[in-house]
Parts: sequence; structure tokens; C-alpha cells
Amino acid sequence: MSSRILAGFFLLPSFLLAQAPQSAEAEIAFLKAAVKSSQMAGDNAWMLISSALVLMMTGPGLALFYCGLVRKKNVLGTMMQSFAMMAVITLVWAVCGYSLVFGHGNAIIGGLQHLFLQGVGAEPNAAYAPTIPHQTFMVYQLMFAVITPALIAGAFAERVRFGAMLVFSTLWVFLVYFPLAHMIWGDGGILNASLGGRVPVLDFAGGTVVHISSGFSALVTALYIGKRRGFPSESMKPHSLVLSFIGACLLWVGWFGFNAGSALAASSLATSAFVATHFASAAGAVSWMLAERFRSGKASALGGISGAVAGLATVTQGAGFVQPFSAILIGLVAGGACYYMVSVAKEKLGYDDSLDVFGVHGIGGLTGCLLTGIFATRAVNPLLKLANGQPAPLGWIDGNPMQVVNQLIGAAIGIAVATVGTLVALKITELITPLRIQEQEESVGMDLTLHGEEAYNLDA
Repeated sequence: MSSRILAGFFLLPSFLLAQAPQSAEAEIAFLKAAVKSSQMAGDNAWMLISSALVLMMTGPGLALFYCGLVRKKNVLGTMMQSFAMMAVITLVWAVCGYSLVFGHGNAIIGGLQHLFLQGVGAEPNAAYAPTIPHQTFMVYQLMFAVITPALIAGAFAERVRFGAMLVFSTLWVFLVYFPLAHMIWGDGGILNASLGGRVPVLDFAGGTVVHISSGFSALVTALYIGKRRGFPSESMKPHSLVLSFIGACLLWVGWFGFNAGSALAASSLATSAFVATHFASAAGAVSWMLAERFRSGKASALGGISGAVAGLATVTQGAGFVQPFSAILIGLVAGGACYYMVSVAKEKLGYDDSLDVFGVHGIGGLTGCLLTGIFATRAVNPLLKLANGQPAPLGWIDGNPMQVVNQLIGAAIGIAVATVGTLVALKITELITPLRIQEQEESVGMDLTLHGEEAYNLDA
């Protein structure tokens, strides 16, 4: 018996040594799993907050911004256009929109494997966002699809039927938004920089997908539908700049979800995009107000908030690619360029883009697209790799002037898709229902004629 105890005593160290590596390996594996779980939880929380922030941009942000700029007889009708997009586009996205953008298809449009959100659950989609649930990525991208057609409505404010707007917007997302978003963001898209597109276009948060597409579509709709009755001889001043001011501030805050959320993780890249977004918006506001002060002698509240939105729209494309002072320069250019388009060029050209969607989002998006090609740097975002695994130069300042050409190609494709798709959507809509409200209805206002209610009932 004693010999067995003695043998066990001598064998114990070798047994413990044999077990130690296994225990250490298990502990390391456990710690890795815990770190991964913690990262996923943090990233998921940030992305859900970002989704809510982007939804807030449509309602109440855009709804208040737009409704304050129209006459009081059209307040509810204008707000309803933004609100309706939150409902209608959500259902379209759930049925097939998400699949057509982010499903595996061809270079132009996605596939149908995610119809009715099949396969979109708790497990991450490694191709797009490996540290958050697939469903979180889906709902975040939904918010971009919601706000984009809502932006266009500002161009034909005060004169289009509610039903016609719903038909047009639904057709528009199929003809313009879904293919363009897939081309730039979808796996296999021809313009996707990170997933091997033939023409790598840098679009971090939607400068082309959202702003160029909505801005140039807005110009097409304004020209196609025609001017408001009485424009420009009758006074059509904003009925409440207070509401627009609140809406613009909500847009500014919500834009952090729009741009910083596009990092798809609670990361240093999200921080960089957050900073670039804020700096560009501030610079855009200052630039617009200075241009107003120089031209008319006064800096207006409307000019300040318009400049802030112009800065935001312009930096969207490059928010995750540019350094802080590049973002400031982008904002300064945005404020001046968009101010000129809205206050000088629009008057000379004589078109009636009611709420200056083209002047701010179209021109801002196009400007931002080109400036991203200049200022994008691997120091902020090592998106592309060289053959040796080192970060590849992104923009002109990185030593890659060809990226400006890529951005031009992407912008041209975006403008072409938006122009043709919008015209087709308008033509089809006209076959289904009249676009414009009648002259008497326009005189009375959209609130009473289309919705049977008034925004302000002062007698109650």
C-alpha cells in the first residue's frame, strides 16, 4: 500500500504538468470568447442607437425641417410625406428591398435569397458586419432607405397628391435606390471599393447612394411636375423658421448615427467619422452665413441651418476616410457652393425646387464625392490592402490621384441612374394616378384637401 502511495507521490507532478497546458488553453479560449461576446454586445448597442438616430432624422428631424419651410396650409401634408416613408418603405424593405440591395446577385442588383428576411437573424453576416447580428445590420440599412425618398419630397412640396407621392416613392426605390445601393455597398456591386468592385468608389455613409441620388432626382421631379402656382411672383415664405430650426438641429444630432454608425462598430473609425461629421457641419454653417453676410449684409437663421445641413450632406461620402481639418475644408466648400446654387443659380435658372433639395443634397453630394477622392487617407481608414498586406493609398493626398476619376465615374453613374429611374417612375405614376393636385386644391392647401385637417386650429 505504501509503495502505491509513494508511486503516486512521484507521478503527481507529471500529471499536473500534463493537465496545466490543457487548463491554460481552455482559459485562453474562454477569455477570447468573453472578449468577442463583449465586443459584439458593445457594437450591437452602438448600432441599435445609430439606427434610432437615423430614424429620428426622418421623423421628427426632416419632417420638422421641411414643414417649417412651407406655408401653413401645407404643414401636415408635408410632414405626412416624411412619416409615410417611415411606414411604407419599411414594409417594402422587409419583403424584398433588403435582399435586392445586400443579397448575392450580380454587379447591378442583389439576389432574392433574403426575400421576407429569410436568413436574416441573430448570426452576423461576415461579408458586411461580422460583430453585430445580421438583423441589426438590416434594420440600420433600412433607415437609409427610408430617408432617401423622403428627401426628394422637398422638391415637389405643396403641389403633389399624397397617393401619387406614395406610388412614385415606391417605384423610385426599386428603380434607383436598390440598384445604386447594391452597386456601391452590396457584395459583388460594380462600384464596391471594399468587396472588389470593378470601379472602387469610396462612399462611407451615402454621399452617392443617398444625396446624389435624391438631389438629382429632386431636380428631375421639380422640372417634370412644374412650378407651384404663383411662383415666383407670389410670396411663399416659410411659415415657421422655429420648426425648421428644431428640425435642423435634430438632423445634426441624428447625422452622427448616419455617418459614425456607418463604421458598423463602436470603434476608433466611428470616432473619426463622428468628429468629421461635426466639424464639417460647423464649417458649413459658418461658410453659408459668411456668404450671406457678404452678399446681403445679414446672416440669417435659415442660412445658418441650411449651411449646417449642406456641410453634413457633403461630408457624408468621406466621413470615414478624411482627417478632421479635411472635414473642415469640405464643410467650408459645401457652405459656399450650396449657397451659390440656392441663392444665385436657382434664381437665374428659374426652376422651382421648393425646399432646395437639389441645391443642398445634389450639389453637396456631388461636391463631397469629388473631395473624398482628394482627401481620403489610409491614416484614417486602411480599407484597401497592397499585395504585401500594407494599407493601400486611398485618395489624392495619399498618392492615388486616380481615385478622383473613380469618384467621377461613381457620381456619373449615380446621376444617370437617378435621372432615368426618376423619369420612369414619374411616367408610371402618371399612368396610375394624377401627380398634381388641382388648382383650387393647391389654393386651399394640402392639409384640408388631402387630409381633411389643419395643423393649427386656433379657434379650438
